[in-house]
Amino acid sequence: MRGQRTERLVRIASRFLFSPSRQLSLTKVATDFDVSKTVVSDDVAIIDAAFRQEGLGRMMVDRGRNGGAAFVPEMSEERRKTFLEELAVILSGKDRLLPGGLIYYSDLIFHPFYALNLGYIMAGSFQGTKVDVVMTSEVKGIPLAMFTAYALGVPLAVCRFRNRASDGPAVAVHYPTAGGDVRTMYMGMRHLERDSRVLIVDDFMRGGSTAAGMLQVAQEFGAKVTGMGVFLVSAEPQKKAVPEYTALLRLSNVEGVARVDVASR
Repeated sequence: MRGQRTERLVRIASRFLFSPSRQLSLTKVATDFDVSKTVVSDDVAIIDAAFRQEGLGRMMVDRGRNGGAAFVPEMSEERRKTFLEELAVILSGKDRLLPGGLIYYSDLIFHPFYALNLGYIMAGSFQGTKVDVVMTSEVKGIPLAMFTAYALGVPLAVCRFRNRASDGPAVAVHYPTAGGDVRTMYMGMRHLERDSRVLIVDDFMRGGSTAAGMLQVAQEFGAKVTGMGVFLVSAEPQKKAVPEYTALLRLSNVEGVARVDVASR
């Protein structure tokens, strides 16, 4: 399967793009394309330069004897800013206003194009944290969390508000809401392991009670939360139920008009 180099470059690049953050054996790739490992290493260098120039990410190469390479999604600052600014303009439209100072965004977060890009952006914010699993809660947090997990090459664990028999035995955590009520969150015991490094991803944060509930779930399993990412955070209330988080967009009320802006990093 030697073929032309141009074709080989495209096919090798596609393998990495479809398996982000997962190391592929360069020896196997060389065997598949009937070329030497040195040739494949040169190909990977070319692919790395192209990915960086496009602002998509970079190739991480293990130089060991049995080493491999992996595509690490890491959207460039320019590409990230442009995408989020365009999204902020869309979400600031008057037709998206909902009662209670909320905005409608389900059509975007459930659209694969937006969810994939947001997942890559979110993953890029936590690339150095060595995540074992991404955690979210049903329902609207799932698309963003799924693509974040995909970009990081790790599984997704979903906290549910109703226990399901298909999840097997589950751990239940009770947590207070901003309104003073107490809600229950469930996590299947097979979904999370002790000492796992967890990245929590949520779609929207107002007071942060749901995110705080997920923190409690992780603590109940003996897992370590290495970061928390939020798609859209409300400016009010200023004090949240969680100490630290990274938001992509911020919802504020300016002279009675809801406005979405790119959150400062």
